[in-house]
Amino acid sequence: MIINCIALHRRPARRSAERPTDRIAAGLLALLPLVLLLVALSGPALALEPVSISKDVQVIDLKPAIELYRDRGRSIQVSTVPGADGIVRRIEVEAQAPNASGDWAVFALANDSDEQLDRLIVAPNFRLAGSGIIDPDLGSQRIASITPSEGFALDHQPSSEADVFLVTLNPGSVVTFVAELTSPRLPEIRLWQPDAYKDTVNAFTLYRGIVLGIAGLLAVFLTILFVVKGSAMFPATAALAWAVLAYICIDFDFWQKLVPMMPGEEGMWRAATEVSLALTLVLFLYAYLNLNRWHGLFSLFTAVWLAALVGLGVFAAFDPPLAAGLARLSLVGIAGLGLVLILYLSVLRFDRAIMLIPTWALIILWLFAAWMTVTGRLSNDIIQPALGGGLVLIVLLIGFTVMQHAFAGGTFAHGQLSDMERRSLALAGTGDAIWDWDVDRDHIFAGVDDDMTLPLPIATMNGPARDWLPILHPDDRDRFKLTLDTIVEQRRGRIAQEFRIRSVTGSYHWVSLRARPVLGTDGEVVRCVGTLNDITERKKAEERLLHDALHDQLTGLPNRELFLDRLEAISTLTAVRDDVKPTVFVIDIDRFKQVNDDFGLATGDTILLTIGRRLKRILKPQDTLARIAGDEFGLLLVSETDLDRIAALAENLREAIKAPIIFNNREIILTGSVGLTGWTERTRPEDALKEAELAMYQAKREGGDHIEPYRPALRTSGAGRLQLESDLRRAFTRGELSLAFQPIVRIEDGRIAGFEALLRWDHPKRGAISPAEFIPVAESSGQIVLLGQFALDEAARRLSDWHRMIDPTLFVSVNISSRQLIRQDLIGDVAAVLKRYDLSAGALKLELTESLVMDNPERSAQLLSKLKEMGLGLSLDDFGTGYSSLSYLMQFPFDTLKVDQSFLKSDNRPERPIILNSIVKMAHELNLTVVAEGVETEEDVERLRELDCKYAQSFLYSAPLTAEEARRELMEQKTTLRRSA
Repeated sequence: MIINCIALHRRPARRSAERPTDRIAAGLLALLPLVLLLVALSGPALALEPVSISKDVQVIDLKPAIELYRDRGRSIQVSTVPGADGIVRRIEVEAQAPNASGDWAVFALANDSDEQLDRLIVAPNFRLAGSGIIDPDLGSQRIASITPSEGFALDHQPSSEADVFLVTLNPGSVVTFVAELTSPRLPEIRLWQPDAYKDTVNAFTLYRGIVLGIAGLLAVFLTILFVVKGSAMFPATAALAWAVLAYICIDFDFWQKLVPMMPGEEGMWRAATEVSLALTLVLFLYAYLNLNRWHGLFSLFTAVWLAALVGLGVFAAFDPPLAAGLARLSLVGIAGLGLVLILYLSVLRFDRAIMLIPTWALIILWLFAAWMTVTGRLSNDIIQPALGGGLVLIVLLIGFTVMQHAFAGGTFAHGQLSDMERRSLALAGTGDAIWDWDVDRDHIFAGVDDDMTLPLPIATMNGPARDWLPILHPDDRDRFKLTLDTIVEQRRGRIAQEFRIRSVTGSYHWVSLRARPVLGTDGEVVRCVGTLNDITERKKAEERLLHDALHDQLTGLPNRELFLDRLEAISTLTAVRDDVKPTVFVIDIDRFKQVNDDFGLATGDTILLTIGRRLKRILKPQDTLARIAGDEFGLLLVSETDLDRIAALAENLREAIKAPIIFNNREIILTGSVGLTGWTERTRPEDALKEAELAMYQAKREGGDHIEPYRPALRTSGAGRLQLESDLRRAFTRGELSLAFQPIVRIEDGRIAGFEALLRWDHPKRGAISPAEFIPVAESSGQIVLLGQFALDEAARRLSDWHRMIDPTLFVSVNISSRQLIRQDLIGDVAAVLKRYDLSAGALKLELTESLVMDNPERSAQLLSKLKEMGLGLSLDDFGTGYSSLSYLMQFPFDTLKVDQSFLKSDNRPERPIILNSIVKMAHELNLTVVAEGVETEEDVERLRELDCKYAQSFLYSAPLTAEEARRELMEQKTTLRRSA
């Protein structure tokens, strides 16, 4: 091996004419291997290859060509690389440093050019790439001196960032260099062309200067912002900016220009700045997210973490590498924990957390790049200064984020409020307790004003905001936290929230919190002041109203709307669960109208309540029983799927209805018709209900007291009705619906005063369809509301045209259905129509029948009063055929009575004129206008004129007219009036 090594380093002699001196040289060369063998046995093996240098190459990485020697003491003997003459020499080098490490590096350079070359040997003192994580290389002096195999020791060039040595190589020379190392690590050593090295240093110097300038300006600006604003997040942000500036000053070798450092102190300062980065980042996250507001554990955990980092900063003076490694791990932990907190708070819609997402994503990206660098996966020259610039970019984004908070909001006086001032601010609310939150001290004051709040735990409600969380209902805690956080973030607006608070007895009370923020001179919220109201009774009333809207008031069972909603819900469930196979029942009481006629409505209601309770007892909790019509019940059966058990339950329902009912010592026996249908994948809720209704109608056709399952053949009997319903749906879009207008005439002069709008349907195949046929279909299918809206809009549009062109005193009456009357949108629909067509409210009248109003008298009275307040005319149609009770008549704000035509018929019944006379006189005494319907003869007209009846409406005057015919009649009447004038 030694011989091969020697042969490798010999260079062949040039061929020339053989001379005596050549023979002498040849003899000496023959002895050379023996000499080299002896030298090799006494020293280390030589395996160096000289690095060839040309004048065009600007930089060469020498590290692959270096051979390291460890623990060799203060001197070392090495063999040189064969020179130009092919001779291998032995040199010994003494250490020059007072505290020699005993580590040496040997390399060789060969100048293959024919010119003298000057080069710089550069070994950076610190290199982030490959420095490590746990025990990182924090930088130090790398080379104390470099001794060549010929000539003098190389000159050490002045540089604060690297060990730089100038070497001059003669043409064709091969020189071996021995470098005395002062550090066990040599991360990088390169051979530079002097001008290229100078240009590179200058380029990085410009970049570093720009980054340092931006970092310094950010630190100063954020410090000024902290002085001006004073909020906790501003000093934390400023501290982070100063920590980044300190790190960059160390990394860019600017620190020692400010604070001269002794050799070996670089690592301590570098470790200290990395610890400060970790510490200030924790501090910023804690202060910015207000983590102390809702849980004391956050404050305790943060305090422990900060204390550990402070101790780590002190430890950096004793073991910088270990301190720096722990700081780097801490940065990773902060990034991970911060990401979890930010995402969690962002889900809760905490504005500060949402705004921090981009910056935190950049921090994680920066840490990933830093990990790639310190582990050696990224090692180019630009990565280290780029990471420094990335830190400045992070601080810049953080600065932009906090400035959004700094320059928003107004100014209010900052300071303590007296009790008088606190109570005056609380007058803006309407509560029983004063609520005052001192944001800076995080203390809530709740003062009692009245005995109504005594059940509330006022003592527990006085203290930090987080103390409210245990007494709040679990469903309201996140909303309470978000409300307070939002008002502090936005620095404007008002708090108007309702929460449930556990009372001293353990029950929950509803509380309304109404407050407003008070801003300090720095624009930040310093307190929130307002009132607390106990609204438990109001909430209970709202729940009762909601229950009444979805349940039958007589039986307490779900009504038709809620039953359809349950069908919709079970339809969704059947789509994902194969074990859910519901059955829909429709149960109708046979001949129940006869019971009402014979025993009265009160008895009928009692019987319905009894039957409802009987049916409910047969069912299981998961089943739904509803009252979907007057004497009609709907049942959604979920608990049973076996056909035999379903049949048995249907029989039990029928028997329950047949059981005798004892009322006033009388035995009443009723029967029921039961229709049922199963559920398939393609079944829609409304189709299931229709199928059960078809089966129930079939049971009735068979005499009642019968159970009938649905069969497709039943659709044949109901096909006409279903087809009519389907055609009606299409009639809206095809323009088949219209209004006819029957004149309402003044009896005194026979002129048209207004019209009653009547719906008409011109079917493309069947022609004109009577309202008596399609109105019930529309009511049962739910299309009656659309019909009512169409009639209201069309009547208002026509009336608006007639007002502009003919007579502004005309009015139009529009009939209202039961579905429209119970809807909350009726008032809005009427108001929208009046505004759309610029009509006065008095020009539009709404007609309602007695039976319609009495279906729900309380609801009707409330709604009609609101319509009357709008100025609308209200007409009671078919008066005398329903309840005709004076007490009910006085309860409702009608202004017009329409007397039913039955009181004008000449059937030789002497009491009819008496009743008609009584009705008209009663109307006059109540200041009601009377419209007589069904006037047949001139004698009827004369009788009505004698009774001072104002209006009449009948075929004697005119049949219902189309809109165009009505317009022509009005124009003729206008022309006639002009001529007579």
